Order: sequence, then structure tokens, then C-alpha cells
Amino acid sequence: MVGRGLNARGGRTRLLTFLLVAGLLGLGLGYALHSGAIEVPERWNPWAPVRIADPPNWLTSFKLARLSDEEGLCQYVLAGAEMRYRPVPDQVTAPGCGFSNAVRIEATGTFAVEEAFTLSCRTAVPLAIWERHVLQPAARDHFGHPVTELEHFGSYACRTVSGRDGARMSRHATADAFDIAGFVLEDGRRIRVLDGWPSEGREGDFLRDLHRGACRIFDGALGPDYNPAHHDHFHFEQGGFRMCR
Repeated sequence: MVGRGLNARGGRTRLLTFLLVAGLLGLGLGYALHSGAIEVPERWNPWAPVRIADPPNWLTSFKLARLSDEEGLCQYVLAGAEMRYRPVPDQVTAPGCGFSNAVRIEATGTFAVEEAFTLSCRTAVPLAIWERHVLQPAARDHFGHPVTELEHFGSYACRTVSGRDGARMSRHATADAFDIAGFVLEDGRRIRVLDGWPSEGREGDFLRDLHRGACRIFDGALGPDYNPAHHDHFHFEQGGFRMCR
């Protein structure tokens, strides 16, 4: 019994020693990366700002989360997007409703939008990343043409998730969400989520690729399979817990 007790205490000591050494090594590595003592490509450096031009990787979500707390950093990153936009003043329109550090998006570098919309900066950045690394490559792969117009159901709206009194507020209420209804290709072809999602052909494959790609970038990506309220659009949002449905 004494030998077992000694072995148990020895095991705990070794475990604590291992955890201490691993923690110190982790802190040292983090400091070296943050201070620039160790140079790695920016896309693999967790302390470097996210870049819209870089393909998404496992650090992208962490880097995007920083934009929620650092307004100046968000505007700096968004300046690298091929978007035509203008900053809009912060607004509080009702309890739980309003937006800050938001922009009015009038067009992107590669397509027009049906109508300008207001979106928080922290949501505009992942939208630009999704457009560049998911939407346009998928359009060319499936149809041989890029997207030239985006059809949408809007972004900012002071409402709850379900529209019922007493429900939690939607991300739309803070301009952190955007609903996409369809796309127009360069050759004039129109692809709508309502009709295309159930398709077993190219349109369905294209839309499902867009949804999967959004799940890797946005905090929340909801499609027609989520519930009947989303039967005709994609809902992309930033902030809160991660969900892909």
C-alpha cells in the first residue's frame, strides 16, 4: 500500500511538472511570436491581423474575433477589401437595437448589390473573405462565370430572432447579420436559394459549397435546412456562439 501511494504521488508530480513545463514553453512561444523574435508568415501568426487576401485557415476565426474588440484594427483590415463602402455614425434606435463601427456597403470589387446595406465592420470583413475565397471560386468551378450581382433580404433590422415579443434579439438588431437570397452570374444566369437548394444538380452543389464555406468563416451560418423561416435564404452572422446549420 505504501508503494502504491508513492507511485501515485510520483505520477502526480510528473504530471504537474509536465504541465508546468508545457505552460512555460507555450508562454515563451506566444511571447516570441508576439514580439517578432520568431518570424512566421502572417497568416500563421495568431497575433498578426487577419488579411482578406489570405485563404482562410484554422486561425481565421481567432483573428476575426479580435475585430470585435478593436475597432481601429477592424477598419484597417476592411480597407484591404475590394468593397465600395462608407462609414456610418453609431446609432441606438431602441433598447437592444442599433449598431457601432458599421459601414454602408454599396458594392464589392467583383459584384453589385441590389440595394446598399448597413453591416457592422466585424461582419463586413468575413463577408469579404467569403466572397473572395468561397463565392467567386465556387461560381467559376461550377459555372465557368463569376457572380456579378448579389440578391439579399437586408441586414440591419430591430427585431427578435423569431419576431415574437420576449424572444432574444436577433443579430440583425445590431447589424451583425446578413441574409442572402440569390446570385446573378456574368452570363445572366440567376441562382436563387429557394429554387436551387433542393436541386441535385450544379445549382444545388454550388449553394451547398457556399454554405459549407461560410461555416468555416462566419460565427453563424444558417441555410434552408435549419428551419422553415430560412427556406429561401442564407443567414450569415458574426458574434455569439458558433453554429453551422
